[in-house]
Amino acid sequence: MQKITPCLWFDGRAAEAAGFYVSTFGGDSRVLETSHYPEGSPGEDGAVMTVRFRLADQEYLGLNGGPAFHFTEAVSLSVDCADQAEVDRLWAALTEGGEESRCGWLKDRFGLSWQIVPRALPDILGGPDRARADRAMKAMMGMGKLDVEALLNA
Repeated sequence: MQKITPCLWFDGRAAEAAGFYVSTFGGDSRVLETSHYPEGSPGEDGAVMTVRFRLADQEYLGLNGGPAFHFTEAVSLSVDCADQAEVDRLWAALTEGGEESRCGWLKDRFGLSWQIVPRALPDILGGPDRARADRAMKAMMGMGKLDVEALLNA
């Protein structure tokens, strides 16, 4: 088990969210463990309390903690995408029932924020050609889903 595990607070939808994320990311992604609220606890007796799951070598804990807290953009999951095909696939899956934002950001159907980032972006923005980086930044600011070719050609 990893030393630090992000805990994601859901209102009764932790198992649904974990299943969705596992199916979206595939590969070695999987649900690892599910626990249920025991009698006398704050949750409904027998309802899912936590779901521990793995996405791309990172473990997460989904907690059904109730309606008290909600996700905000202050915390997001940033995904390194190998190419435009991966950007397109993840964008389509994660925005279904969610909402698109700007600059590669989106919220999924559970309200969790994601950054879908092509692997080429850090090289473009951090490269030695500052004029190119400025053009790419300007182009990115006008995008929802990031377009790798447009960023490379900026």
